[in-house]
Amino acid sequence: MSSRRRAGITGSLVTASFSVVLILSCPAAADDQGPGSEKGGKAIDQAPAGVQLRTLLPEKISVDNSSKKTALTATVKNEGTKDSGDIRLWVVGYDALKVTSVQGCSVIAEKDLPKGSNSGFSCPVGSLAAGQSKSYAVQATYDLSKAGKICLPVKTTDGRKTFWQQGPVPFGTVNPSPNAPATPLLLGTDNKPVAPGGDELPKTGVGREVLPLGAAGAVLIAVGAAGVWWSQRRRQET
Repeated sequence: MSSRRRAGITGSLVTASFSVVLILSCPAAADDQGPGSEKGGKAIDQAPAGVQLRTLLPEKISVDNSSKKTALTATVKNEGTKDSGDIRLWVVGYDALKVTSVQGCSVIAEKDLPKGSNSGFSCPVGSLAAGQSKSYAVQATYDLSKAGKICLPVKTTDGRKTFWQQGPVPFGTVNPSPNAPATPLLLGTDNKPVAPGGDELPKTGVGREVLPLGAAGAVLIAVGAAGVWWSQRRRQET
């Protein structure tokens, strides 16, 4: 067998092995927040005729396990047929979930916060035309050792009427992952705190420690296939 043919077979084998390793080790794409949901929302005071206000929260968020930080989008919309008039959106945190900032909004004084809440921001929405919506970027922290909730009231500018209120609705997980980079939380789910001393990840699917063995096995399969081809080739030449 010529050296050129040997080099070609060796190069093909290395390429096949490298491709298999890449396929097995490719990380999954990060989840987005999913579609907005008005879960946990209800009308409170009667809105003006032709005005139908709603709020939306993401169906899922993710908490960084080291910094405890998370981010989400809060949306208010007018599903009616007439302008809403001047309104404000409040973004309020409870228990484990503490709102640290909301883009374009001001901090609610502690004395004005709803009972039981730990933080809140007031957002000057203005008047929403029929079918119009407005979204706000929310930054927060979440203590995964506790349960946390968020609330989105839609109020008149003087605060006397609340046309709509979503929550307090929980974000949580029933499958805490203390050693993972982040923990996903679902809207409307009561949080199951990490058990004291819990330092093992849940065993779901193929364990991380198995992946190197899987990659090695795939390489061996590729080597075996190349060996079979080479044996058949030699028989034909002889």
